[in-house]
Amino acid sequence: MKRENCWDSYGEQEMAELEEICGRYRKCLDAGKTERECVSLVKEMAEQAGYRSLEAVIAEGTGLKAGDRVYACHMKKCIALFQIGEKPISEGMNILGAHIDSPRLDIKQNPLYEKEGFAYLDTHYYGGIKKYQWVTVPLAIHGTVVRKDGSCVQVVIGEKEEDPVFVVTDLLVHLSQKQMTKQAGTVIEGENLDILFGSRPLRKTEELDETEKEAVRANVLALLRDTYGIEEADFQSAELEVVPAGKSRECGFDRSMILGYGQDDRVCAFTSVFAMLDMGPLKRTAACLLVDKEEIGSVGATGMHSMFFENTVMELLALTEGESMLRLRRALQRSRMLSSDVSAAYDPLYADVFEKRSAAFFGKGLSFNKFTGSRGKSGSNDANAEYLAGIRRVLDEAGAAYQFSELGKVDAGGGGTIAYIMANYGMEVIDSGVAVLNMHAPFEVSSKADIYEAVKGYRAFLNWN
Repeated sequence: MKRENCWDSYGEQEMAELEEICGRYRKCLDAGKTERECVSLVKEMAEQAGYRSLEAVIAEGTGLKAGDRVYACHMKKCIALFQIGEKPISEGMNILGAHIDSPRLDIKQNPLYEKEGFAYLDTHYYGGIKKYQWVTVPLAIHGTVVRKDGSCVQVVIGEKEEDPVFVVTDLLVHLSQKQMTKQAGTVIEGENLDILFGSRPLRKTEELDETEKEAVRANVLALLRDTYGIEEADFQSAELEVVPAGKSRECGFDRSMILGYGQDDRVCAFTSVFAMLDMGPLKRTAACLLVDKEEIGSVGATGMHSMFFENTVMELLALTEGESMLRLRRALQRSRMLSSDVSAAYDPLYADVFEKRSAAFFGKGLSFNKFTGSRGKSGSNDANAEYLAGIRRVLDEAGAAYQFSELGKVDAGGGGTIAYIMANYGMEVIDSGVAVLNMHAPFEVSSKADIYEAVKGYRAFLNWN
């Protein structure tokens, strides 16, 4: 089945809207390199669009009516936006769900050590990565340090021009004969993904005791105290993430693509937010859910397996229809969801792992995956044909481009999303998202056209009566 390239259909108005959306997207991508930063950014955007905190509404003891907009955050790492529709929530919602965590390096709780004149920070990689991709690239540190008294220090080092950056070193090619014989998965060991943090010793005439041997470590600790008021023990109550330094960039001589960190899955998260904030009056309640921990199985208090979304919907029902577990179950079962996660874009340089007829291509619109999982659809949600037909109709009526695809060849591997978790409620769910090159690499590539079509498609979905 032939799928047209979106670029061929755009006039001046569409091109202007595309560039405006992609410009906003790049700013969000640069400002939200961690899940905490994403939640803070989305909260700010929502409040500017007239959303109110659900906690504040509950505290006031007022109800909610059609047209009201509220948001709920949990542990500063996941957020849900709701616009109340004319129909009761118990008749179901239209939900866009995406994740805002991305593969990275996490700094351990006892990270700082010195070795032969170098100070390092010990890390533990997060999510599925090719470890060799993370060496010799400029890295930044983002995160939060919480002292025992409860005060917080926000840390971002490596993003400004005047900031220092960090790096994971690699063996020079001249001495790497043995290293080059290893398989790709072991060329760089996980325990060697440590951040080069300093090399200058503290002068003995200053604070360093004559018996102190780790002068470089002492020097960086002194700098941390002077700059941030952080002691070494404060690492124990810190969440510090190591991510690629620098801003996203337009990619290609024709500027048709975007290169940047964390597009899996923030390309779906931010386009979902853009669509959500654009909504006019709605028949059905709309929701945009952004969660954490998808890259490690959607576990924990801020992952999709948590009760956060269910609890929040129960609060909404209490403010609209009255508390009822039965209404909650009805609301969830009668809902529709797009599990908005990226798909693998067809890469002709690695064509042997794709089945071309079922691959997602750049510039051909929002990608739908009827099923994900691996090999025999293990760990998959498999969407109903009736639901797919409805989605086709809604997107065609809205003029949003879309394609149906699979991740790759059946036996080549696979992956999962949050779709199967929400499907446990009995709701209709399908995976949808933007096709991405270099998925899980420090820098990923997306098509501007697909970003634009994603916003159009998400708008149409939220307006589905």
